[in-house]
Amino acid sequence: MKSTFCTIAAAVVLLLTGNVQAQTAVKDTSKKHTITISNEGIFLTNSDTSKAAKAKLDNKIWTTNVVMDLGTNFLVDNTNYNDPGVNSYLSHIPETKRNADLFSLRQSKSINVNLYWLRSFKALNTKNQRIIISSGLGLQLYNFRFDNNITYTRNPSSVIIDTIGFTKNKLGLDYLNVPLMVTFKTRIHQSASGKKGLWLVYGAGITAGYNISTWTKQKSAERGKVKMHDDFNFNSFNSCVTAEIGIDSIIRLYGSYQLTSLYNNGIDQHPVSIGIKILGI
Repeated sequence: MKSTFCTIAAAVVLLLTGNVQAQTAVKDTSKKHTITISNEGIFLTNSDTSKAAKAKLDNKIWTTNVVMDLGTNFLVDNTNYNDPGVNSYLSHIPETKRNADLFSLRQSKSINVNLYWLRSFKALNTKNQRIIISSGLGLQLYNFRFDNNITYTRNPSSVIIDTIGFTKNKLGLDYLNVPLMVTFKTRIHQSASGKKGLWLVYGAGITAGYNISTWTKQKSAERGKVKMHDDFNFNSFNSCVTAEIGIDSIIRLYGSYQLTSLYNNGIDQHPVSIGIKILGI
């Protein structure tokens, strides 16, 4: 039995070897294209091995990458501070201070960070124009540093002006987001060899997110460092429109505007973030 198995195995090896030799002995001068699917994406490759690497690079249909944004937050305040619901929420604030200045920010320290894992589909890929559709999953992190000594309270859910001065007074909101982006790349310069060039990148999209964490962090000489987690009457969901522009592989700027208000009550504030992409440019 053992010798029979060895004989069959040897015959199979000889058959496969002969088949490979027969295939390599025949030279096919015709150019064929092969679609290859792998965990790295879908590729359209030329059977001409001297051009296979270049074809794989230029004709990749699906790509996966990580994108990271770093920017500054602003607040667009559309609140009607004469609204009864707003006055109820701000009942612990003196009437003369119930206005947008109550939530004024230290812009240089109000930071936005976005981190996305994106799966992108190359819908159009020509010599001078590309269109890319992307979606995935990510985190949108807002940090707001306040000028005033305001404090968010739990019971009742409200805002007060504290009696002490803070060296740091921060509000943080973290969202789990799903983006949908359409990005255009237009060639604006081509090198003499034709292999390299500059591409103008521009695009727009929308994100939908769910609040996974809302927190405040305060530092003072009297209380030390105090961090508190609560929903503080903030909206659980958000939606933003986004845009970007730049030069591919060199620099890309982004901007976003939150369509939904931060709050669940009459306070009507919308974050605006402007910054630079530091990964996935």
